[in-house]
Amino acid sequence: MHKRISLSSVNVLVISFLMLTALSGCSSSSSSSGSDKDNDYLDISEATVANPPSEGALVLQAQIFDLVDVGYEEVEYFISGTASSFSNVNELAVKGEWLAELAGQAQYNTRIVVHRPLDSADFSGTAMVEWLNVTAGFDAPFSLSAGHAEMYRSGHIWVGVSAQVVGIEGSAFGLAPLNLKAANPARYTSLNHPGDSFSYDIFTQVAGLLRNPQAIDVLEGMNADYLLALGQSQSANRLTTYINAIQPLYNAYDGFIVHSRTANSASLSQSPQADIPTPSASKVRTDSNVPVMTFQTETDVSFLGYSAARQNDSENFILWEVAGTGHADYYMVASGLFDTVGTPQSAAIVETNSVLGGLVTCDLPINAGPVHYVFQNALRAMDVWIRGGDTPPAAARLNLVGSAFDFDSNGNVTGGIRTPYVDAPSAVLLGNGNGNSFFCNLFGTTDLFSADEMATKYIDQDGFVSAVTTATQSAVAAGFILDEDGDAIIAWAPSQWLSQQ
Repeated sequence: MHKRISLSSVNVLVISFLMLTALSGCSSSSSSSGSDKDNDYLDISEATVANPPSEGALVLQAQIFDLVDVGYEEVEYFISGTASSFSNVNELAVKGEWLAELAGQAQYNTRIVVHRPLDSADFSGTAMVEWLNVTAGFDAPFSLSAGHAEMYRSGHIWVGVSAQVVGIEGSAFGLAPLNLKAANPARYTSLNHPGDSFSYDIFTQVAGLLRNPQAIDVLEGMNADYLLALGQSQSANRLTTYINAIQPLYNAYDGFIVHSRTANSASLSQSPQADIPTPSASKVRTDSNVPVMTFQTETDVSFLGYSAARQNDSENFILWEVAGTGHADYYMVASGLFDTVGTPQSAAIVETNSVLGGLVTCDLPINAGPVHYVFQNALRAMDVWIRGGDTPPAAARLNLVGSAFDFDSNGNVTGGIRTPYVDAPSAVLLGNGNGNSFFCNLFGTTDLFSADEMATKYIDQDGFVSAVTTATQSAVAAGFILDEDGDAIIAWAPSQWLSQQ
């Protein structure tokens, strides 16, 4: 165990022909995901796995409980090899049906972090591979932060990928010097990233090593039958480009959750390589051969402009928008750091405006809404879908009047996925508008009802608990909250009432 530094159907034949001369040096091992093994795809270049130096501690800003408590271990590996950048063959149109080809090559050496069950018998067969977020100037596993309780209790493996250069080298705009080389130079000095144009191939090569174990087996003999790719915020934007341009080449992943994207998708290539921007409101291609969920909060739909890229559900695409939620929230950056497998305390609505150990202090209390509960349900629903099971339930969109949300009599947004947090509310929970700080606006707001307001709405504790129970059961029946999480929400309701008296 390592300690960590912590804080509170496209046609591919044409493409293959275009790239025959560029395939030397690629692995001959199968690169197909479990979803489409009979088609021909490009081989994935093979990465080399090594153990990191023993100096100092593994660096990852994630949960701070001991993983042994949930039957898991955390291990870090360095991966290196030759990565390719890409250029476009056709116009990168809004519909997302992009054709790409190999461009330049460069050497890289980066790291992955693996959370795996201590007992291989507990492994579900699904590995969830997260493109780590670097908006704050360092690696942050926000999809893990929102969904780790479900990952652990279901026996999934989580793999975090330092796919981008900022996570290693840092950024002038970072919140803190927690990039790898700054946080632990002795451990990470050998890492070398040639730039984000190569990030897509690095992420692909991680899928390759998970499917084809090497002498150093990052899954310790556990066979991953399914790979579900995750990425939140700027990582979601990069996954959007990955789905549209790279997945059709390699078929590396069995499904994707695009978690809290903006209207934009990331550039296919960028400086110092050729600049190949994508449309300002890119949609996910509708001919994807694997399931894709785009999971959105209020912040994403309005403040971050995703409404311009909204699209209808289709055979392999589904969109969930969740009412009462922020792009990041109290659970993801505070209380969830301590939550093992979904304790009732994690249902609490609280008011706090300072998080991440004081790195971010906002004018107003940040959103403490239900992102984690609906995201945990999304993880389970997607695991079923990528295995050939039922499609997740279709969801209503959040209601917009022009570019602004429509609000109910309590002050919460109407439409979208409904939960007890907005249908039996104890607060106004919004997704945007929290002072002048960019990061604070991503956190949204919480405004708890006063004791008098609670009494007016519910009369007494029994009335509140009854309302929460009814709303929770409705969300569970609709397929947006898991049974066990519904039980936790209902169990916490009396304590929520008492905290507001």
